[in-house]
Amino acid sequence: MQYFGASAVFAALLMHGAASAQEATGYPNKVIRIIVPAAPGGGADIISRLFAQPLSRSLGQSVVVDNRPGASNIIGTEFVAKAPPDGYTLLMGTTGSLSNNPLLYARLPYDSIRDFVPVSNVANSAFVLVVHPSMPVKSVPELVALAKRKPGELAYASWGKGSSTHLATILLSTRANLDLVQVPYKGSGHMMPDMVAGNVQMAFDSLLSSVPYVKAGRLRALGVSALKPSAVLPGVPTIAAAGIEGLGGFEAGSWYGFLVPAKTSPQIVTRLHGDIMKAIKLPEVLDRMVGLGTDPIGSTPTEFSEQIKADLAKWAKVVQAAGMKPE
Repeated sequence: MQYFGASAVFAALLMHGAASAQEATGYPNKVIRIIVPAAPGGGADIISRLFAQPLSRSLGQSVVVDNRPGASNIIGTEFVAKAPPDGYTLLMGTTGSLSNNPLLYARLPYDSIRDFVPVSNVANSAFVLVVHPSMPVKSVPELVALAKRKPGELAYASWGKGSSTHLATILLSTRANLDLVQVPYKGSGHMMPDMVAGNVQMAFDSLLSSVPYVKAGRLRALGVSALKPSAVLPGVPTIAAAGIEGLGGFEAGSWYGFLVPAKTSPQIVTRLHGDIMKAIKLPEVLDRMVGLGTDPIGSTPTEFSEQIKADLAKWAKVVQAAGMKPE
């Protein structure tokens, strides 16, 4: 066994620090990928593409969006967890992939806390409860009444098991005592065509991806899952204000944020955070995000880390109340 004295260990640490600094100094020198663990067309995809171009300008390298949907966001999220920690593979993380999946899957191939370094939460988005226009309901109370008359007959679409839209519907059905059937998809981009075609009756979806369909009359919005109405859907009340026992204070949604693999150097994390903060302040990014119904955030890595942990605790209570167990 070879023994390293204190001076040798100190020298090794200095060399490692110098190498990390050199790596950060030369960063970036090749294409950077934003991995979206969901299909094109959904909220995570829209937000990622909104940031890709300004990040490319500020970083001086091409920034491309790489969609890797499947298995309730697990495939794409695992890909980033196992990617080299060199700053060239970013994850567009969401509530579903990092705060919900750990509660519903006994053997996830990644750990939300251990395997990632949060960079910044860039947006929070409430959900909107939508139905196909052929549904004979025009409000949340009417939908609840219909579901009670037809237990086990109404199907709801979700972004997949464990997704934030799945748990939002579980929260609704638990509090209003409803029996609904889940039809899981790989993301909003896959879910919306079936919703518009009338193959599934109802769904929670992000304002980002649903508003265009609502405004075109292809879907009907019944309520938003925030505690205050959304400016992009004037006239649509909150679910909390529906006047239904159990739904007071109802709130659900998703956040969208950038993360990198664990062990990415602090210098690279700092560089990425700075460029993301510059991008979120640009009028073409900020105005677009607000116009899509999201709340721009721009948190620090520490704030984002605390938010993920808080969400894990919040949704653990929902899962427990619904009697759901990890599979």
